Formats: sequence, structure tokens, C-alpha cells
Amino acid sequence: KVAAGACGPAPGQWRRAGLVCRAQQTREPAERQLDGTAKVRRVLLKVSGEALAGEQGFGIDPVVVQNVAHEVASAVADNIQVAIVVGGGNFFRGSSVSEALNIDRASADYMGMLATVMNALSLQSALENCGVPTRVQTAIEMKEVAEPYIRRRCMRHLEKGRVVIFGAGTGNPFFTTDTCAALRAAEIGANCLLKATKVDGVYNDDPVKNPEAELIREMSFQQMESEMKITVMDKTAVTLCRENDIPVVVFNIKKKGMLTQAVQGSATVGTRIGG
Repeated sequence: KVAAGACGPAPGQWRRAGLVCRAQQTREPAERQLDGTAKVRRVLLKVSGEALAGEQGFGIDPVVVQNVAHEVASAVADNIQVAIVVGGGNFFRGSSVSEALNIDRASADYMGMLATVMNALSLQSALENCGVPTRVQTAIEMKEVAEPYIRRRCMRHLEKGRVVIFGAGTGNPFFTTDTCAALRAAEIGANCLLKATKVDGVYNDDPVKNPEAELIREMSFQQMESEMKITVMDKTAVTLCRENDIPVVVFNIKKKGMLTQAVQGSATVGTRIGG
């Protein structure tokens, strides 16, 4: 019985009633540093559509999807909470084809969002085949195939050890899935953002066009924002990460074990961006 004029049960009663305040569980600041010894608790993995296409360059390469699923499963087995944002460039990229197809940019971007949902469902199936419970949440409601994105529901899934895959980007045209990854990382209190690519990290030039390009192991957000040659992430995403103090690791998803090492903060994996 609550006394008249009281706002609710005393603090101890919440715990006895089995109700836990989760506002303090959104982030673990003590585990944020990626200094080679730190171990993060919650990560946001960004997987590009191009990475899922593999060597074929279009569609979904089953071997790549299975490899990504095994890497994520290893991280989950190590008690890491994993959320994933997938791109859709292996099927459709609105910013590239809107003019060629005479489609307005907003409509083309919505088509690209649908492509990300196909990738999300594919990755969900691969993860569940590895025994990892997985939920897909989309920014555009499509309740027959996925949950709508609800931040608190997402947090609950992660706390229960489920992987959450975000589809349909932010649900808004003109925003990339990189920006979506930075936004979701901030929303869920991720300790870091892991950007999975087809190359080993950030280079001082395009490694595909210039075989002499050098891998950069560490760089600051300011360098990322000022260097116009570096296009591994769009500037909006970089700014979001900088303002929310979310370190970024760019690594090669095609190499086995790289995701687990990146989560563990290994200094030999990819490029670390922060500060």
C-alpha cells in the first residue's frame, strides 16, 4: 500500500517487485576505450551491401553471409551484445541510379531501403542457423516480415542476448546507411561502431586503383572530416560518431576472426578512428 501523496514505491520496492530501472544500462563508459586491452560490451556492426555480394558483385553471396553469421555468433558467445545495420548496394543504390532511371531521388532512396530489408532477412536466417536468436527491426513498418524499430524493445532484445538487425536505414531519404549506423549506435549506447568492408581499413588513397596506397592504423575524427580522399564513411556519420564519442573500427570482414579481434580491441585490426 502506497501512502497518500507518494509518487510510487520506495526505491527498494522496485527491485523486490522485479522491476529494474534500465536507464542506467544504456552504456558502459568504463569499457569504451579500444586500447588493445579493453573489452566492449555492446557493438554496432555496419555491413555494406557490397560486402555481402562477395566477388560476384551483385546479389547475396551465401558463403559471405554464412561467414558474417559465424563471426557474429562468436562475438555473441563471448557475451557481446551485437546490433547490425545492413546496406543495400548489392541490389540497389538510389543515389547512383535515380537520374539514370528518371526516378526522383526520394523514391529511389526508398527503393534502396527495401533492398536493405532483403539483406537483413538473409542475415537473420544465417544467424538463426548458427543458433543465434535474431530480430529484424525496420524503420519503415512491414509487420508481416519484421518488427518496427522501437528503441526500448531493441534494448530489451540485446539484454536478452539476441542480435538485432536494423533494416530500411533511418526510414528517410537522403540519408545513407552509414549515417543510420552512427545514429543507431548512439541510440542504443554502443561502445563502438564496427564498419565491415572489403578492404583492410582506411588507406591514404583508393587501394583498388592505387596498389601503393598505405593502410592508416589510427586517425582522428577531424582527419576523417577534413580528408576529402577518404570516403570509407560519409561525413554526416563521422560527425555523429564524433559528437557522441563513439569510436569507429574499419576492418576487413572477409578475413576470418577479424570481427572478434575488433571487438576485443586488437590494435592489429583495421583502422581505429576516434578522438
